[in-house]
Amino acid sequence: MATTSSLQQYGRVPASINLHRKQQHSLSNCSSRVSVMAGNRNVMLLQGFIKNNKVSKRRSTAGLVVKCGGMGLGDFIGGDLVKFDIGQWLSDVEEHKALAIYPPHEGGYEGRYLNRLIRQGYYFLDLSARGLGDPETTLTKVHPVCPAHLGKQPIARWYFPPEVDFRLEHLPPDAKGLVVWIIEAKVLSKAELQFLALLPTLRPNVRVVAECGNWRKLVWKPLKEIAGLTAEGA
Repeated sequence: MATTSSLQQYGRVPASINLHRKQQHSLSNCSSRVSVMAGNRNVMLLQGFIKNNKVSKRRSTAGLVVKCGGMGLGDFIGGDLVKFDIGQWLSDVEEHKALAIYPPHEGGYEGRYLNRLIRQGYYFLDLSARGLGDPETTLTKVHPVCPAHLGKQPIARWYFPPEVDFRLEHLPPDAKGLVVWIIEAKVLSKAELQFLALLPTLRPNVRVVAECGNWRKLVWKPLKEIAGLTAEGA
């Protein structure tokens, strides 16, 4: 330090010392700037978002005319909800007795069709096609079930009554029937779909609804057509 001060008095400070000081000063400024940015990152992002929105609003409102045309009831409460096809849905359930439905990917639309069947007096058996096993054995026969042993308990096998027959026996007297609603039915084989299509023939009080895929709006078809069965063959 003494050498540096003496050199400054005579105006003969080497260029290396000045360069070293400039580097230290720039590093300190960068470190403080980085710390401020790291600490106030959310604030900076919010300020930039507000600034961009203000600019975009000024640009969008300058000489721009917005016209709304062709608006209907579906633009306010959802186009798929405004479908007067409940009567067709009920008649198809009674006529075909086994339907394959294709609800939208976001889901929820099939709930109002389910609720209408509940109002008609139907009771439901909700199942998932994944892990269902053989539909004929699970739904109409006494079938074994092996619970998870987790590697600690002994492997056991329990026997359960037929899912459909057990619920048919316990339906209230005023019940109209039992609806077997199967989700993710797109993983089932053609033979399994054929059995589901024929199940209402084996059990007259049973109706089958299988979700066999997705579509942009809720549609349904007779399950016999999807399974490759004709009306004569059924």
